[in-house]
Amino acid sequence: MNKPFTFRTASGALLAGPLALALAACSPDSAPAPAATDAAPDPAATEAPAATAQDAFFDNLAALCGNAYAGEVEVDRPESPGNNAFAGQELVMHVRECSDEEIRIPFHVGEDRSRTWIVTRTDEGLRLKHDHRLEDGTDDPVTMYGGDTASEGTANRQEFPVDAFSQEMFTREGMQVSNTNVWAIEIEPGEHYTYELGRTDQDRLFRVRFDLTNPIEAPPAPWGHE
Repeated sequence: MNKPFTFRTASGALLAGPLALALAACSPDSAPAPAATDAAPDPAATEAPAATAQDAFFDNLAALCGNAYAGEVEVDRPESPGNNAFAGQELVMHVRECSDEEIRIPFHVGEDRSRTWIVTRTDEGLRLKHDHRLEDGTDDPVTMYGGDTASEGTANRQEFPVDAFSQEMFTREGMQVSNTNVWAIEIEPGEHYTYELGRTDQDRLFRVRFDLTNPIEAPPAPWGHE
């Protein structure tokens, strides 16, 4: 014969039958488990930040790393026949050093290996600097001039207005004419790379275009980086 079901209360009293069963059903040990949640994670919380036009531009430039290209003067206005260091010279750019934050591009004019363009990522955008060296590798008196981007630009063109450091140096060296410089770099992947210098207050425009369809042999290291 089965024994009746009993339940002991907090005071120690024993209860039997249906009342004991009802109390047992309400005991803490029989509480239902919390319902599982099947909500999918928010994709927006895991997506990487969208690439900017400046990121795309930097990537386009980095894709050229290790290659050298021949170029020619496309525009030189106003012309200065008696004072043109580029006339009749072989022009070569070499995308020589690349990292996630900086790209160095020596620009050779004939046997003159004094120039290197430096494009750097900053917290605000991109920066272009001109590293000029003397033949012994020491700094030229006018070096590391350039500027930072002032707008988003595009994946194919970035502009760099002259910065205060450069203006101070130009003034000190008697080159005030350069205090309104705006440099630009254009890249059409697989087609051409163009370096540009203009001035906001003058009819001055200088452009050198390099043919990206035909890589050439890399030139020697620039002065100071042998």
